[in-house]
Amino acid sequence: MKFKSEKGFTGIEIAVAVIVLFIGISIIAVLSYNYNSSQKEVELKSEATYLAIDEIERIKNVKFEQLVNEQVESEEIKEGFYKNVLIQDYHDIDKSKAQGLVKKVTVQIQYMFKAKKQTVELSTIMAKEF
Repeated sequence: MKFKSEKGFTGIEIAVAVIVLFIGISIIAVLSYNYNSSQKEVELKSEATYLAIDEIERIKNVKFEQLVNEQVESEEIKEGFYKNVLIQDYHDIDKSKAQGLVKKVTVQIQYMFKAKKQTVELSTIMAKEF
């Protein structure tokens, strides 16, 4: 019985090595994409949260008497970020509460991520000082 010399690689061994290499590179590429995508999502959400906080702080600096029940819709405050502001008298939300003493301020910041509209919403209550 004569055995063939085992010099070099066979076609099957090369094909298996290429497939294993391709799968390994694919897994690394997918993990890298998911990491970068998650990082971008967190970055955008953080920016939207900071913008909402800034808007609420700006409104808190306005005198209570100057706050008008209104709804401001889709005003661009930064490239790609839009704000919606809703100021309501608390009496309009809960009829058992006195009118003109408490207002609810809601700020929504909207932005696009992966072709979907994302929203960050913050609310605060402002009371009239006596």
